[in-house]
Amino acid sequence: MAVSVTLPALGESVTEGTVTRWLKAEGERVEADEPLLEVSTDKVDTEIPSPAAGVLASIKVAEDETVEVGAELAVIDDGTGAPAAAPAPAAEPAPAAQPEPAPQAAAPSTEQAAPAPAPTAEATAGAGSAEGTDVVLPALGESVTEGTVTRWLKSVGDSVEADEPLLEVSTDKVDTEIPAPTSGTLLEIVVGEDETAEVGAKLAVIGVAGAAPAAAPAPAAPAPAPAAPAPAAPAAPAAPAAPAAPAAPAAAAPAPVAPAAPAPAPAAPAPVTPAPAAAQATDEGAYVTPLVRKLAAENGVDLASVKGTGVGGRIRKQDVIAAAEAAKAAAAAPAPAAAAAPAAAKKAPALEVSPLRGQTVKMPRIRKVIGDNMVKALHEQAQLSSVVEVDVTRLMRLRTQAKDSFAAREGVKLSPMPFFVKAAAQALKAHPVINAKINEAEGTITYFDSENVGIAVDSEKGLMTPVIKGAGDLNIAGIAKATADLAGKVRASKITPDELSGATFTISNTGSRGALFDTIIVPPGQVAILGIGATVKRPAVIETEEGTVIGVRDMTYLTLSYDHRLVDGADAARYLTAVKAILEAGEFEVELGL
Repeated sequence: MAVSVTLPALGESVTEGTVTRWLKAEGERVEADEPLLEVSTDKVDTEIPSPAAGVLASIKVAEDETVEVGAELAVIDDGTGAPAAAPAPAAEPAPAAQPEPAPQAAAPSTEQAAPAPAPTAEATAGAGSAEGTDVVLPALGESVTEGTVTRWLKSVGDSVEADEPLLEVSTDKVDTEIPAPTSGTLLEIVVGEDETAEVGAKLAVIGVAGAAPAAAPAPAAPAPAPAAPAPAAPAAPAAPAAPAAPAAPAAAAPAPVAPAAPAPAPAAPAPVTPAPAAAQATDEGAYVTPLVRKLAAENGVDLASVKGTGVGGRIRKQDVIAAAEAAKAAAAAPAPAAAAAPAAAKKAPALEVSPLRGQTVKMPRIRKVIGDNMVKALHEQAQLSSVVEVDVTRLMRLRTQAKDSFAAREGVKLSPMPFFVKAAAQALKAHPVINAKINEAEGTITYFDSENVGIAVDSEKGLMTPVIKGAGDLNIAGIAKATADLAGKVRASKITPDELSGATFTISNTGSRGALFDTIIVPPGQVAILGIGATVKRPAVIETEEGTVIGVRDMTYLTLSYDHRLVDGADAARYLTAVKAILEAGEFEVELGL
């Protein structure tokens, strides 16, 4: 059976991912849950495990290509293709010619005891349940190691379609739905609701369409047993045995009789579980994930008035956003109600005790190097920070309009980061005091003639800062390509010392992990570092031709930490104001081809 490998949901706001590296080649053998490829999103870089064991038959998405969540990435042949076709011969029970011998019927009846356990249709169903596709908990973030199943959207015995939401999982970072990796029947649920599983753990098993649940094959075995004695007394059972009339075909007689086993298959409706499933579906509207509750509270949306479009009428994030947009005109009235909602909706997070608690371990070398550099920087510089708020609504709209054509044209995804790097580098040219170095031994200052921008990357080995050389001379596409290339090398542990050195200025995007802003530390040998906070929707005052209004805008904080020995507060403010002006103007249409 061919098993489809799809791009799983990697976060509530993540809609696409870029394949950065295939860890297996076509024709290679892979095991279930073995890392198959690496994917990069604007939130996280992670590995996608194989949903089943088998041979990597086909790669559908090449490296550096970007696809939507749920898109097919590859196909794995799990080696069960032949048995899957076997049920077709089960159509042979049709020949119901009716010759005589009852004595011969008795003989085959004894032989049937052996074939009975292996009727083709039942055997296939059994194989499906035993060798179905495992549903595993995917990686949901760089630091997320486990998740808690909050709700199953399907019951054992239900049919599921590939990429259809199968269950909801909650982690300390995100609440999200896990889609079905393939189409078929849900044969087994391994991890129940409110149970916690590690990333990569088996959550459920999906078998071929129409297959009975794992428990069903067991009752099916006893069923053929009564069928064998039956032919001895009643004539009716003798009819199925009749196809053995000719003496020569007698050997073939047991084969037609085998279809007698599929006959009990109707009894397999034992998965009466769909009945509770239906009841469950009607109740699903009453269940709301913590994320949706939080979103509703933030937007002042009354969940009782929202019509859900999810499975069984369940309220989803999109439903809350649509309701909030529709209620903008009447936002003044619901505002008080919204104030009370957050208090009722807030819930203490379930925190697991870390295995490191109470342990003494050796400090990794890279952690020691980072620590020494940071202490040195703090001791040798007079550091402080300045913060400005930036409206990036126009910039985000431009990105949304251009990202598809940009990816097709340039071969890399368009994240918000290149815009910030471009604006920061452009402003450095007009404010060289921010792009400088103090030579303490000589008592001099060097103002650099190029903008070599370091990009802080949170890797598995620790914080690393590859450098985009000459960033001030690159356009948006050039910066995007350089960023993707350097980040890929960091993840693959192929970054060179030359690519990690020579920065004259550094940018740290801590907002990608949700931080509003940070008081970041200036690296040694530089006089400033720019921190980018999370972009969030907030009400803001807008000046229009009609007057002053309040609207929902995409807002972010920019923090500049600097060495006060060279950079004054006024210098920092002028630089930040320049970067803010470039970003809010959002004049990037030409570079984006719009």
